[in-house]
Amino acid sequence: MPTPTPVTMAGVVCCYTMRRWDDIVAAVESLRAQERPLNEIVVVVDHNEELLAACRQRWPQGVRIVANEGRQGLSDGRNTGLRATDADVVAFLDDDAAAAPDWSATLARCYENSGEGSGQGSGEDAGSVPGAQVLGAGGYIEPDWPGGARPSWWPAAFDWVVGCSYVGLPTRRTQVRNVIGANMSLRREVALAVGGFNPSMGRVGKTPLGGEETEMYIRAVAARPGSVVLYEPAARVRHHVTPERATIGYFLSRCYGEGLTKAALSGITRSSAALSSESAYATKVLPAQFVRGLVSGDPRSGLNVALGLAVTCAGYARGLVSLARSGRARQDLPTQGASPRASVGGVPPKG
Repeated sequence: MPTPTPVTMAGVVCCYTMRRWDDIVAAVESLRAQERPLNEIVVVVDHNEELLAACRQRWPQGVRIVANEGRQGLSDGRNTGLRATDADVVAFLDDDAAAAPDWSATLARCYENSGEGSGQGSGEDAGSVPGAQVLGAGGYIEPDWPGGARPSWWPAAFDWVVGCSYVGLPTRRTQVRNVIGANMSLRREVALAVGGFNPSMGRVGKTPLGGEETEMYIRAVAARPGSVVLYEPAARVRHHVTPERATIGYFLSRCYGEGLTKAALSGITRSSAALSSESAYATKVLPAQFVRGLVSGDPRSGLNVALGLAVTCAGYARGLVSLARSGRARQDLPTQGASPRASVGGVPPKG
């Protein structure tokens, strides 16, 4: 069997507020404690001078502290992280998450796997995908609920609302469209070649929108035919859920925001992949979880499956209306003297 080609890996944490200081420290220290030492650790501070100074004081060496050099928000924060290192693979960890000690080693194996085995992995068996074909990988995100327990009314199929893995995801290494941003990695040269994360998408502060990682993975795979993204549940992180997020108000606002995000995603990518995972989730996973919730100890968990889906669909419909209106507005704009196509993440567009 050929010897796997080792990859260099950087860990990146993007942060924006002093209110998460304890979580930020826990995230960075979890990267410093990896059993497979990261080649570099980068902390990107999003337009907050107080936080930038605090990070530099806390980690005067061993961690690279940089300011977001682009637009405010997570997308350009991640783009700054991509440009701040020369590692083969960049692994992103949310600023309110902590990685398991074997996290970097587990992710690295996705890229270093020789691919010898039962054949080209797909579906529920992706263990034999050659590492050279892997452009991205991510893992399981465990929610750290307030008080240590999930609210009885909260359906496990909606843990994505708090940025965590949810019922319906695979239970072993599998090819997927994208992984969740709190625990994801990708090949740096591919990400930069396709223009980085799109700053017109993604979270800015507390705004409950996202989708920038999904759009990036769709774009990257399209640019590199034959490449794959892997979900490896053995690569685990623990994600802190604050009390204000474990509320029905946040649940509903995040569902609505997800609908808006998916509408924007479908408009930007113009790809059937934009909603491929969501279709199977809505038609197969949610009906079963609805019934299971109704007969559970708290029937509200079943009712909230239906409510969450309805609110998400409402957000999606609203987003489609906005897209249609903006499309008509663009058609009415004069073409003479139009500005050139915007670059993504500060990387100039090609062509």
